[in-house]
Amino acid sequence: METTKPIIAILGGTGKEGPGLALRWAKAGYQVIIGSRQPEKAENTAQAINQQLGLNTVIGMENPAAAHQADICVLTVVQSAHQEAILSVRAALQASAKDRLHNPPILVDATARVDFRNPLPPAPPAAARLAQDWLGDNVPVVAAFQTAPANALRDLDQPIHSDILVCTDNLEAAEKVIRLAQDGGMNAYYAGGLDNAIVVEGLTALLISLNKYYHVKTASVRISGVPTNPVEK
Repeated sequence: METTKPIIAILGGTGKEGPGLALRWAKAGYQVIIGSRQPEKAENTAQAINQQLGLNTVIGMENPAAAHQADICVLTVVQSAHQEAILSVRAALQASAKDRLHNPPILVDATARVDFRNPLPPAPPAAARLAQDWLGDNVPVVAAFQTAPANALRDLDQPIHSDILVCTDNLEAAEKVIRLAQDGGMNAYYAGGLDNAIVVEGLTALLISLNKYYHVKTASVRISGVPTNPVEK
């Protein structure tokens, strides 16, 4: 059983989705690190989150340093920055995994390779599968949070009506990410192996289309008929 909450680094955490996730996890008592290519942007975002929540626990730093300190890294970058972001933290994650053989860091990849201007499902392999190939087997990769609406994440006064689909080849990592989502106010479900994440990326194309047609920003995915208990090994 875990006795302390893991340290969370949100890589590329100054964009649309990252600050909302950071708000929710910092409020839930997690130590959160905002990562960015530009440390000043990371520090400014961290300061804004601390001020909103009345805390001083959120800090900002460059992506590689953030990745090295974290137990769980959540990548929230635009699709065009995906490969560059992964490769920029690869050495830090691999070094951390080597130091912690029995508790390696987890990379959660929230990338959906869908163009907002012309939302179509991407071709395989999934972004998270590419990340796993680039990082190697010692760093478990989990695909999650692709369908979480950024606007809803930032609104702490309202419950978030969005369920998270978790895809990974590592069930222990899946359990940790499901718990993380639940602590952020979301239901989460294990949805199969890492290659299934290509389907979740495709769902974002549908959500973008829904948002455009209905003039909203909060279209999301809900799951019914399945218990919300954490996945069992």
